[in-house]
Amino acid sequence: MTAAGRDPIRVVIADDQGMVRAGFGVLLNAQPDIEVTGEARDGEEALRVIADVRPHVVLMDIRMPRLNGLEATRRLMAEHPEPPRVLILTTFDLDDYVYEALRAGASGFLLKDASAGELAEAVRVVAAGDALLSPSVTRRLIAEFARLGAPRAPRRERLEELTERETEVLTLVARGLSNQEIAAELVVAEQTVKTHFGRILMKLGLRDRPQAIVYAYETGLVRPGD
Repeated sequence: MTAAGRDPIRVVIADDQGMVRAGFGVLLNAQPDIEVTGEARDGEEALRVIADVRPHVVLMDIRMPRLNGLEATRRLMAEHPEPPRVLILTTFDLDDYVYEALRAGASGFLLKDASAGELAEAVRVVAAGDALLSPSVTRRLIAEFARLGAPRAPRRERLEELTERETEVLTLVARGLSNQEIAAELVVAEQTVKTHFGRILMKLGLRDRPQAIVYAYETGLVRPGD
């Protein structure tokens, strides 16, 4: 238990580089509210360790032997009724992976050269159910939809369950606006935006902000250039 009486956030680190696992492990274990409960050198080992220790958050490298991070994330989301949040570990060139990683179920991205504070905050953010999705990543995601062209999966039926205001909020989320920016755009309180967005996720059966952005573009609710 932490000093505040809550169980610590359990983390698994999946990376084929031992120095990365060791370094992140030291930084995270130094936090009073975070505990590294497992490590893995490849995707297959990661799935086994995750099943054993049931972490809240997984730091998942993309390039790993036997089973890469993208495929491991897909299998994790498919096989676990309540999968942990996945933070994709990356260097700086996200372009090849943003779209597929978010479609696979990742909750965000973390640079491998992140500071101790950034690392710990990233773990806390996704453990709390939020997404670690910077404006630059959102722009890359939108650019990828522009490249792909037409909606890939026009499942629009559930959109009809949204109220007019909820549809507005989802549209602005998909364009990359933060809750604060959406509140200013709609002239409402930021907490009101959060409430609307929570209802959107529930009605559409989505997990987080990245999934909502993917859904909005894949259904054609929002198109690049709108």
